[in-house]
Amino acid sequence: MTMKKSFESNDEPLPDLLRNIREKKLQLPDFQRGWIWDDDRIRSLLASVSLSYPIGAVMLLEIEGGGIRFQARPIEGVPLEPSSDPDELILDGQQRLTSLYQSLFQKEPVVTSDTKGRRIKRRYYLDCAKALDPNADREDAIVGTPEDRILRNFRGEILHDYSSRELACRAEMFPLTAIFDEVERNAWQHEYLTQAGTQNVMERLDRWNELFESVIRHFQDYRVPVIKMGSETPKEAVCQVFEKVNTGGVALNVFELLTAMFAADDFRLRDDWDGRRRRLRENRALTGVQSTEFLQALALSVTWTKRTKMIKSGIPEENASAIGCKRKDILNLQLDEYQQSADSITAGFEKAGRLLHGMKFFTARDIPYGTQLTPLATIMALLGETSNNAGVRTKLVRWLWCGVFGELYGSATETRMARDVPEVLNWIRGGPVPTTITEANFSPNRLLTLRTRNSAAYKGLYALAIQDGAEDFRTGVGIDEQVYFDERIDIHHIFPQKWCRDNGIAAGRCDSIINKAPLSARTNRIIGGNAPSVYLSRMQHSSDINDYRMDEILGSQLIDPTCLRDDDFDVFFHRREAELLKRIESATGKTIVSETVEEGEELPADYEELSDTTEEE
Repeated sequence: MTMKKSFESNDEPLPDLLRNIREKKLQLPDFQRGWIWDDDRIRSLLASVSLSYPIGAVMLLEIEGGGIRFQARPIEGVPLEPSSDPDELILDGQQRLTSLYQSLFQKEPVVTSDTKGRRIKRRYYLDCAKALDPNADREDAIVGTPEDRILRNFRGEILHDYSSRELACRAEMFPLTAIFDEVERNAWQHEYLTQAGTQNVMERLDRWNELFESVIRHFQDYRVPVIKMGSETPKEAVCQVFEKVNTGGVALNVFELLTAMFAADDFRLRDDWDGRRRRLRENRALTGVQSTEFLQALALSVTWTKRTKMIKSGIPEENASAIGCKRKDILNLQLDEYQQSADSITAGFEKAGRLLHGMKFFTARDIPYGTQLTPLATIMALLGETSNNAGVRTKLVRWLWCGVFGELYGSATETRMARDVPEVLNWIRGGPVPTTITEANFSPNRLLTLRTRNSAAYKGLYALAIQDGAEDFRTGVGIDEQVYFDERIDIHHIFPQKWCRDNGIAAGRCDSIINKAPLSARTNRIIGGNAPSVYLSRMQHSSDINDYRMDEILGSQLIDPTCLRDDDFDVFFHRREAELLKRIESATGKTIVSETVEEGEELPADYEELSDTTEEE
């Protein structure tokens, strides 16, 4: 079977490309960033063209009569009005084509920047003497002047004045905007020859002809390699190609591409999202939700609905459309689908945020997996009011904890999202347990390597401790949202790092989550580097806490009080390890098989953390 070629490659005359830009036949897709090249890069580009050096290929997308519709805009420097629909869009080559258009075609000065990033306006000239000197650097022959065409020193004194055609000809400075403007070019040539007088006119004419043939004609005859993608190119391919050819810039995300598509139907996706984002950020746990994650949830909802309808209509499951949230699924979203589902997805995220808040995830920083929040929001949106039922929430919480302690949302998340949404919904309605729960497995040895917030399970244990009623050593107060922020609760060492170093405790054990607890900033300062027996005595005395009450407080943190009063790290460590494992079992509903590591035995390499840094004391 012969595959149809999705692109063609040819050389096109530079003048034709620039005229198409001026006539708005060639425009930019709205997702393209603004023009950003500085003066040095513009002069270097112009020098390359003047020497007929290659400047790289540009990539265009044909859209006339095709299925792709993007909001388009003219290149910077082309008047916005009157508006017209383009035949082609620039996917790669915006900076080069804009630089060439503004410096060669437009009459207004080029708005660019200097080496320090300061905004400047420039008009470009060709220094004829340097251009004709075979030993001169061609970049030195491309001269940028201020808007008034006068070069000054730092004291404001005039060094060179090219503000009139007469002065420019006298200095042999040829304006590059005259290269493609025959009237301006002939006027400059006439002035140039006239200034020579009758005796030197032939010498001047020879010099002009040499300049024209060796430099100016290079611009006029220059051909640019052009790769054209056909109008039937899939939208996801356009997005992927754009990202690959723009590796030096900011990566294009699917939100920007969809924004350009919806704008063609006069819908401002960015404005709509900005309103929804402000609404979501009223919950601190949702401040990290990004536009792409919102679109993923929406795609999951739309594709689930489509598949469900197809199956109910009698279409076999194997023939029904798939559930998904990959790029192609998002780019296939229609405007009416977005408008019909966006409110329910927004409400789904809000419900998910409240559920996470109840699990004691108070901020976006505390959430183990932002990726698991996306299917959670989708599920809650599709459940509607049913999501508030106690039994449903119990199942959702268990699924969340299995994802966290099974550490299953760290990779291949789009595939897992697409599987979890229908499986969790089916489970809630009486079906089998979801794969994420059956696959979840927590190794006891993993506790020893949970040392920083890089790990989802680390954050999970932190929230579980607060959820179980962990009380601060000093105040004896449980941690709710107000206490969390007012007391600056964070996770801190129980046996301080200094004490551990002084007593030969290995850094890995000292910094493990087993030796950490949620405490207030002030309590942590009182602990300092002291032995537990010392700081407990001080806190009990200063806070008027008797032994019985202190035992209760420590118990709320799954700590054996005797071990702390005896400064017995080893017994403390093993007992708290066992208690934490029981808590994980309770949260996930799964039995943890013991794999106790003997003293001195090395842990498997795959348990190493991404970072050995520990939490701040």
